[in-house]
Amino acid sequence: MTGRMTRLWRHFVTDRGEVNRHFSAEDLDRVKRAIAAGETRHAGQVCFAVEAALPLASVWRRERPRARALEVFSLLRIWDTEANDGVLLYVLVADHAVEIVADRGIHALVGDAAWQTICHKIQAAFGAGRFAEGVEQGINEISALLAQHSPRSGPGRNEIADAPVVL
Repeated sequence: MTGRMTRLWRHFVTDRGEVNRHFSAEDLDRVKRAIAAGETRHAGQVCFAVEAALPLASVWRRERPRARALEVFSLLRIWDTEANDGVLLYVLVADHAVEIVADRGIHALVGDAAWQTICHKIQAAFGAGRFAEGVEQGINEISALLAQHSPRSGPGRNEIADAPVVL
């Protein structure tokens, strides 16, 4: 089977149940708490979104996880924060892909290399079957970068909900 057909098959058979097997309700609650805790230390806004699979037409067109992450970043309006400091951690289960998309304000301070390092650590945890732990560790590392480059000064407001988004 070709790589394209294998990917089509993975996306065909991966459903919401697969997301639930990797991320229980308790796991998603832990991720929510990690986001909320991080946001007490920094002014940024963090969102975790997980998606089982892409529509088969998107896979057929060879849509990459990065393109979908950029689309989700826009759909969830993460770009719409006052200080341009929103960060999306996106997971596409069918591809075991992890992408971080950061708004221009914070991305200019942090850069691609730091985001990619976090993605690689999360993927390593996924490879060991530790999905929720990998995401939680990633959230903590994103929060540490945000605290370094955009520390909280005052109460601030929560512009993006802390609850994980299951697409």
